[in-house]
Amino acid sequence: MKKSFFIILFGMFSLLTAFAQDTIVKGSVLDGTTGEPIPDVTITIEETSQSVTTDSNGEFQFNTIVPLGEQVLRVEKQGYVTKRYPIVVNEGQTVDISGMTLNFDSDKSDSFVISISDDNLNSEDDGLTDNISGLLQASRDQFLSAAAFDFSATFFRPRGLDNANGKVLINGIEMNKQFSGRPQWGNWGGLNDVQRNQEFSMGMSANDYSFGDLAGTNNIVMRASRYREGGRVSYASANRSYTGRIMASYNSGILEGGWSYSVLASRRYGDEGYVDGTLYDSNSFFAAVEKKINDKHSINFTGIYAQNRRGRSTAITDEVLNLKGRQYNPFWGTQDGEARNSRVREIEEPILMLNHFWDISSKTKLNTNIAYQFGKIGNTRIDNGGTRLVNFNGQASYLGGARNPDPSYYQNLPSYHLRDENPTSYDYEQAFLAERNFRNDGQLDWDALYSANATVRAQGGNSIYAIQEDRNDDSQFTINSILDTELSDRVRLNAMVSYRKLKSENFANLKDLLGGTGYLDVDFFAEEDSNVIESLEDVAQSDLRNPNRIVQEGDRYKYNYEIDANVVTGFAQAQFKYNKVDFYVGANISQTTYQRNGLFENGNFSGSRSFGKSEKLDFSNYGIKAGATYKVTGRHLIDVNASYFTKAPTIRNSFSNARQNNDVVIGLESEQIQSVDASYIFRSPIVKARLTGFYSGFSNGTDIGFFFTEDLAGLGLDTGDAFVQEVLTNVEKRHIGAELGIEAQVTPTIKLKAAASVGQYTFNNNPNLYLTSDDFDGPLTFGDGTTNIKDYHVAGGPERAYQIGFEYRDPDFWNVGLTTNYFSNAYIDVSNLARSSNFTTDFDGQPIVGYDEDIARELLKQEQFDDYILVNVVGGKSWRVGDYFVGFFATINNIFNQEYKTGGFEQSRLPKYDRLLEDQSRDNGPVFGSRYFNGNGTTYYLNVYLRF
Repeated sequence: MKKSFFIILFGMFSLLTAFAQDTIVKGSVLDGTTGEPIPDVTITIEETSQSVTTDSNGEFQFNTIVPLGEQVLRVEKQGYVTKRYPIVVNEGQTVDISGMTLNFDSDKSDSFVISISDDNLNSEDDGLTDNISGLLQASRDQFLSAAAFDFSATFFRPRGLDNANGKVLINGIEMNKQFSGRPQWGNWGGLNDVQRNQEFSMGMSANDYSFGDLAGTNNIVMRASRYREGGRVSYASANRSYTGRIMASYNSGILEGGWSYSVLASRRYGDEGYVDGTLYDSNSFFAAVEKKINDKHSINFTGIYAQNRRGRSTAITDEVLNLKGRQYNPFWGTQDGEARNSRVREIEEPILMLNHFWDISSKTKLNTNIAYQFGKIGNTRIDNGGTRLVNFNGQASYLGGARNPDPSYYQNLPSYHLRDENPTSYDYEQAFLAERNFRNDGQLDWDALYSANATVRAQGGNSIYAIQEDRNDDSQFTINSILDTELSDRVRLNAMVSYRKLKSENFANLKDLLGGTGYLDVDFFAEEDSNVIESLEDVAQSDLRNPNRIVQEGDRYKYNYEIDANVVTGFAQAQFKYNKVDFYVGANISQTTYQRNGLFENGNFSGSRSFGKSEKLDFSNYGIKAGATYKVTGRHLIDVNASYFTKAPTIRNSFSNARQNNDVVIGLESEQIQSVDASYIFRSPIVKARLTGFYSGFSNGTDIGFFFTEDLAGLGLDTGDAFVQEVLTNVEKRHIGAELGIEAQVTPTIKLKAAASVGQYTFNNNPNLYLTSDDFDGPLTFGDGTTNIKDYHVAGGPERAYQIGFEYRDPDFWNVGLTTNYFSNAYIDVSNLARSSNFTTDFDGQPIVGYDEDIARELLKQEQFDDYILVNVVGGKSWRVGDYFVGFFATINNIFNQEYKTGGFEQSRLPKYDRLLEDQSRDNGPVFGSRYFNGNGTTYYLNVYLRF
């Protein structure tokens, strides 16, 4: 069947080649200031979908059949003022328009960097901070521009899609992490000036480098020869993530001998951003060197080092919000007069690339790339699982479980003291003291941690508090080869093969003993009664092969394992262009393997269940896609894209608890995805608009969550306390909606613009649910083994977003713009466990007495957040002084200081009807209320620069 398919496909290529014509449109584009050629300029024949880009010499040529008669070429590149050139095309003749010029637009280019430098870097794999759409650039499409800038600060996801549904490439090499499927923005943060050359393909539309994914594909071109000659120095001030940024870059252009180079260095810093205690310390370096060997061969080397160290924040309950405000962060406290955050995320993963570009002929190009990425990602937290030796009446015992030092811990809040139905005067007194203490301070008490360790140390014991760093040390090798060939004037073929090999070391690193002499590496939390432990034989060992080990700073402890992953991918795509219709077809196949290798033998999962290699997971996947653009007239186009493909589960969702054992998720399968979108596009000299309807369906999805719960049925105990891994399989989702982008150049200086997205993103079935834990023998299921979340909304930002705004761009090189943005229909992330049969079942396995379906329905109703409006202002000015450009660019977001929730999740601590009803019915508020992410108030970004 495959052989027949290729015979038919190449037969079509041969037939279509016969229609080639002799009419040629070619030319070149130069910098209006320096006269140097500009690479990667997009040349489009207006009112058609035909476009090409200039090469390293600034030259271009349309090799397709171009429409005859009077036409207009649109010449554009990010950072330059767009121009339109009229031409006349006669059959059989060559139109040569060499020497077209573009002038640099400093203001516009700088506005492009904000989404990269600020918002995207807030994204975390664990979902505890901002969840960003993943768009890297303000596209020429008005809707994508709004989504990348104005919508991104609100958890908004275009089409409801996660970052893992998009592909980010650098020089044609995929950068998405195999662990989570998401790009790690911090790996290239702070390199804004060398990220301007980007090629973005929306959704599953045709892409020259990759099969792509639903959220689009973005290739960042970092070739030394593709940067315009000159340098740039800038300073930025902000109050969002960092407070200051210094950046300097220089590009040589193409020198004699065919050499070119580009370098950049930047530093971002700040004691805290908008949220209290969120330190920022980052240094980034970039270097690219390219050698043009001859007219056919060029070799480019790219090196990236972007170290990033950031203090983190978390979601908080409404009770905490009302007491401390939206800038509150419980992770930090004062030590020796300086703020110290206990949750610090550090990224240090250098990237080395070698790219070979081979122009086999004027119509065939082969690009081969090799990349190696290595380094670490670390996330610190306080480990209060220390166990210390005490003495009771001369009898040695072990007391485990130091008190949770989190200042926002539920036992430190007023609601905890008023939890009883009829609080006493003592309860009110304790609640008053708790509120006063929390309002007046409410921060982490570092001195208390050091003092507790010092006390135990004086008794001959080990630390009961320490700083644990959860580490991922990855080493990844990637090689791929990308073919681009024009089989005829109408037919173009793209193909790619790639191989990725990952070795990932995962372990807990003892970062800081907090004044102690050592730390006992055992897990007393796995015990049913952890208050007094008479012997160390009663506790679970982190490593049975090294029992009762006292670890020091820098040692690996708690868990230690490796993941080996290999991915082989093949992709082919054919693009066809005709006068009335353009279309493409593409296919993808891949083979993915994962294997865990346990280096510790966990005491709760002894033997091969935790030590040594797991079974080898193997996934074969494939995909097909097709699309077409029908040109009704020159101004009216219909664009349709459809796809069906499968994706291997990520490493994160393949092992139920990789930190402790080799157990594989039960019923693990590749996810199946189908999608279709249809757009009406209108383009005129004044108005440009796109209206799109879309549908995406997901099935066989997998997701794993980790949390502590108190109410599990089926354990045969009076209490259901356990730290669990919640595994969802067979997850089905449906995303359906429409999006609109429109802009009107009403005068040469004034542009009106609007954007809208209306969607509904829901679960389409009741997925399977089971729990695992070291507190019980698993897996643990409830009732029919499902969770009843069908028709619940998928959490992920507002489903509806609207924008209206304007831009004024003065001929004297200053500009100002304003947008008003309205958001609605955002929903909380619900507790899956509370929607399972565990909710209706008592500890003895019998139905809960007094269960009321109407009350239960109200308890389990998904919370919808309030609507809100954000108003943003942007502006800038530049001056030309001789051969220099000086300017500034500034934005103010949320100028009216609107308070709003960007997301949140229900706690699963009380997932039973009676306990949840009791908690939600308290007059003084719930003890275990939902946790929310609150949006920033008024923030600003100011950048001043010098370009030479």
